Amino acid sequence: MQFGPFIRQARESIHTKDKAFSLRQVAARVGIEPAYLSKIERGVFPPPSEDVIIKLADTLKEDRDVLLALGGKLSTDLQKIIMQRPRLFADLLRQLKQAPDHAILRVVREVKDGHW
Repeated sequence: MQFGPFIRQARESIHTKDKAFSLRQVAARVGIEPAYLSKIERGVFPPPSEDVIIKLADTLKEDRDVLLALGGKLSTDLQKIIMQRPRLFADLLRQLKQAPDHAILRVVREVKDGHW
């Protein structure tokens, strides 16, 4: 799914249960103009900056990294990590490209637990 329609769907889904999530109110919480948010949601404008995407994610209770990825962006903290060892991370990601989700989750758990 594209960034704008995803944001619109997430906001409207919350809005059906909580009227405090109108376009205007979400825009105000994020610190942007309602017209700008409307154009983002409709795909007229490209995804906004990392900061705005993170505020949208927090407001809509969505995963920051997922929204950044939908917006074609990578968080600054992940960029810094990758830049420390770019070749290793590029190789790792290319190797994991075809791996099934359960295999990737196993690798993540092993790294978290320190069992390697």
